[in-house]
Amino acid sequence: MHIRPPLSAFALVLLAMQAASAATPVPADPACLSLEDGWIRMPPAPRPMLAGFGRIENRCATGQALVAVRSPRFGEVSLHETRLVDGVSRMREIERLPVAAGAEAVLQPGGLHLMLMQPDAALAEGERVPLVLVLEGGREVPATLTVRKAAP
Repeated sequence: MHIRPPLSAFALVLLAMQAASAATPVPADPACLSLEDGWIRMPPAPRPMLAGFGRIENRCATGQALVAVRSPRFGEVSLHETRLVDGVSRMREIERLPVAAGAEAVLQPGGLHLMLMQPDAALAEGERVPLVLVLEGGREVPATLTVRKAAP
């Protein structure tokens, strides 16, 4: 029978750190992905559903994928795409939006956009609405949408 000597406290700490780093991928720099020129079209009257637009820029060395969006100002936020199918405009939810390294995804009226549902209060022109972009792997990136009467 072979008996192993007990591990030192230092060796145990090293093993724990190694196990943790193997289980948790090291995320890329969160500053390399951002939402630029983000805006919400100001509705003529309060509405339960609004749309958000802008450009998701990926300056990371690797591709990134947006898998969720949330905001403290809205009960629900989701990513949608509008497409013309057989002459009819159809909107569908997008569960994952890949953005290649060095590329961007444009959120614009009639295309990709954010659906902002159940606002907590009416929005005012010029107001800045906070968002959190959730990337595959769980990394979170803060972002902002500015309320505007027309596209910037």
